[in-house]
Amino acid sequence: MKNKKLLLSIAIIAVIITAIYVIYVITKPKILKQSYETPITLQTFDNEYDVIVIGGEPEGVAAAVMAARSGSKTLLIEKREDLGGLFTFGMLNFLDIPKSKNERNISRGVFEDWHELVGNGNGFDIQDAKAAFKQLVYAEENLTLAVNTTVNNAMMHNNTVTGVEVENQYGAFPIKGKVFIDATQDADFAVMAQAPYFVGGRDIGIEDKKMAVTLMLHLKNIEWRGVKKAAKSEKFGPATVTRSVAWGFSDLHSMYQPVESNTRLRGLNLVKQGEDYYINALQIFDVDGLDEAAKVAAIEKGKRETLHIVDYLRKEFSGFENAEIVSNPTELYVRETRHILAEYQLQMSDIWTNMDHWDNIGYGAYPVDVQAQTPQDYGYVLSTPEQYAIPFRSLVPLEIDGLLVVGRSSGYSSLAAGSARIVPTGMVTGDAAGIAASLAIHEGITVRELSKDEELIEQLRTNLKQQGAFVDHITSTYPYQDEWFDQSIQLLMDYGLVVAGYQNELPIEKEVTMHNFMNMLMSASKRMALENSAAFSDQLQISYDVMYSKENRVLDLQEASDVIAFIFLNESTSKDNWASLIDAEIISEKTAKHIELTKHPLTMKELYAICADVMRYMESHE
Repeated sequence: MKNKKLLLSIAIIAVIITAIYVIYVITKPKILKQSYETPITLQTFDNEYDVIVIGGEPEGVAAAVMAARSGSKTLLIEKREDLGGLFTFGMLNFLDIPKSKNERNISRGVFEDWHELVGNGNGFDIQDAKAAFKQLVYAEENLTLAVNTTVNNAMMHNNTVTGVEVENQYGAFPIKGKVFIDATQDADFAVMAQAPYFVGGRDIGIEDKKMAVTLMLHLKNIEWRGVKKAAKSEKFGPATVTRSVAWGFSDLHSMYQPVESNTRLRGLNLVKQGEDYYINALQIFDVDGLDEAAKVAAIEKGKRETLHIVDYLRKEFSGFENAEIVSNPTELYVRETRHILAEYQLQMSDIWTNMDHWDNIGYGAYPVDVQAQTPQDYGYVLSTPEQYAIPFRSLVPLEIDGLLVVGRSSGYSSLAAGSARIVPTGMVTGDAAGIAASLAIHEGITVRELSKDEELIEQLRTNLKQQGAFVDHITSTYPYQDEWFDQSIQLLMDYGLVVAGYQNELPIEKEVTMHNFMNMLMSASKRMALENSAAFSDQLQISYDVMYSKENRVLDLQEASDVIAFIFLNESTSKDNWASLIDAEIISEKTAKHIELTKHPLTMKELYAICADVMRYMESHE
């Protein structure tokens, strides 16, 4: 009898819990899906605010909310009519969420608050996203939102930002501030304030690096069971389909033939939201993300190609038989433009080694995804980190005071940005910037001074943790750690000269061919972009042509040392060349200790060490 009563009690409790959960799931979206009204354009502004955030991107919302929560009188300025930027105007609603080894989301703080409001999934409803951003902003009494408002100028005193000149339909307004946070996609305000930066891959000698941009597809009348059927058949390659998202189908790369030049359909990242379906798959190449006319032209090209894509999917892809276009985004998904030069430039080797930093203000963990730059290549993944810390110093631009930069244009190398550029990680930097701005104001110091004060940085980290951020210091291992060629791999990683992929594996025991040797040294010289790089490349080609045929045969150490000695020491073929390179400190003692002068073929790990030594020598003799 007692057992029956216990079972009955458990059953009743289970029913109550289930009912509460169902009510929560059903009613919560309704809060966000109420008759939505866009924010009202401000008619007047106060003369001064503590913190002024420029850009209503998700990163800007995070920065403004955290500044306001920290007690600062905050102004958030957005040139569009609403918040959300890339998520809402670009329709990028498939989330790449960085997770720790135990699968816990490491992007917390305001991102976690927002993510909970839109359902905690990998995809989200765009109207929900707008409402959630607005809800977070309007909940803060210290926060004023100014939409439809353009920043025309940065007011400066020497090298310090002191105010902004803004304009909207009600007039032009000069507004003073104490700390400014640039949360625009392209660091527009930082550039207006003359903060130093570089574009694309200039830091690794690739001046014209332009990753593909994307125009999202917004469709209706897709049958989800048909999508699952396509995944099961693997007609377009392996794929994963859940209740609301699908990804994979990578064979579409080659199976679909684009009509518009410089476009390509890759595998689908597909989000199902009610009767709406959003697809991240259309790549458009050779678009200057800083050129408004070029972006407009790319959108029009993308719209035309979308018609052909949908026609193809109707005929070939199960579930798309009745698909129709609902709308097109008003903005492109641009992956890379400017990179601000900061107090600390996050490097690819930091990501590879899962580096922690003393001024850690949050973590990234997304694979280092370098998207394709032409229709002929497919991009690559440099590595897949467990997690790496983002230093506060990476938000502090060089030369200009009173300013922080958050989001994909923060102080990252172009390769490190392949991971750090994603929005959840950008919102983590926004959290830190908002709290740091308030802390600096409270302490009566600049944000640059804050970035160098270990005690105050610990206070910043404590404040972040109290607001739900994940900033605990973590010790991690990484591939090939403490191997004799470990440091060489790190240097090559910084220049993108080795690619470890999703599995973080390098072919360290593979035998080196002539082409491996030539390609790595040639690429190294170009990516270092030193004054002597061109001369080195010419000499390398001459030495190779003089000494060896162009057949792609396996290389030994004697042959490799002959080529390098010919370039740097003007030595012809000699059995003493390896010793001469060591004596001239072109080859380090550490490398020499681990490589014996024998006729056995070189392995890739030995080539990594030799190439890294040559790079260090070139840099020291620039």
